[in-house]
Amino acid sequence: MSCCEGAVKLPPNVTIPGVFAFGDSIVDQGNNNAIKTLVKCNFPPYGKDFEGEIPTGRFGNGKTPPDLIAKELGIKELIPAYLDPKLKAQDLPTGVSFASGGCGYDPQTSQLVEYIKKLKGAVGEEKANKILSNSIHLVVAGSDDIANTYFTIGIRREQHDISSYADILVSSASSFIQELHQLGARRIAVFGIPPVGCLPSQRTLAGGSIRFCAEEYNQAAQLVNSKLSPALDSLTQNLPHSRLVYIDIYNPLLDLIKYPQKHGFEVNDRGCCGSGNIEVVILCNKYSGTCPDASKYIFWDSYHPTEKAYKVLVDQILQKYINSLV
Repeated sequence: MSCCEGAVKLPPNVTIPGVFAFGDSIVDQGNNNAIKTLVKCNFPPYGKDFEGEIPTGRFGNGKTPPDLIAKELGIKELIPAYLDPKLKAQDLPTGVSFASGGCGYDPQTSQLVEYIKKLKGAVGEEKANKILSNSIHLVVAGSDDIANTYFTIGIRREQHDISSYADILVSSASSFIQELHQLGARRIAVFGIPPVGCLPSQRTLAGGSIRFCAEEYNQAAQLVNSKLSPALDSLTQNLPHSRLVYIDIYNPLLDLIKYPQKHGFEVNDRGCCGSGNIEVVILCNKYSGTCPDASKYIFWDSYHPTEKAYKVLVDQILQKYINSLV
């Protein structure tokens, strides 16, 4: 039984038992609370618009894409973090998030292997295999790599030009998807990179005194996306019975930023937390102050969208791609 009424109409005889998330802070549901890292947000004002105003470790003011997708599909209200010490056994079959802000894929693969053992122990091998093959697996990664690792910190920039770095990112995503497939995943939605140059923090760092979108960053995102989409097409040929779908997030988010009023927003170039220009994770804290109404803002902090912006994007994505995934 699903706990909530789904808004998305699936074709007859199609079931999606769960939603699983892998990747970076956009889909980290609180795994970083349990990891030694500075990239945490399990403190106010994060979670300001979450039920009970609880900072769960989600990088935003409320729900994130895995929660919203699971709800729209009628699966459950919230997708928990796999590393949450309060994770209940009944949550295992309907999906969890392995994602971790600022971290790579490797630990997520080993956690998935561990999870599958637990799932088989809970529901038996046959049912576990069915859950894995029929669920939707969200793979989100790349924006941290481009915005932070390549441009802001600049370590990779000394070693690679942007084209060869894009190849590394695409190759890493392809290897991870092959591992997911080996472990039983069949419906895999791979999100491209958003227009990172228009994130408030990147405007501040690289957009000049007027804080324009940093075009070089956006071009880098587009380059990775232009390589990722065909790489997925060729993987599909080699992975039997798989649905690998490239999800374009670049254009829908850019449309929100360019035409905020059209989507019901007022502020498009800064976050709701603090000045909105630079505050993210530890810099967005209980002393920062927040805007009175986050729903008027596309961004919550200087890097992550608000729940309302995620909702607009998720509605568009499900409408456009769900039939390709099932």
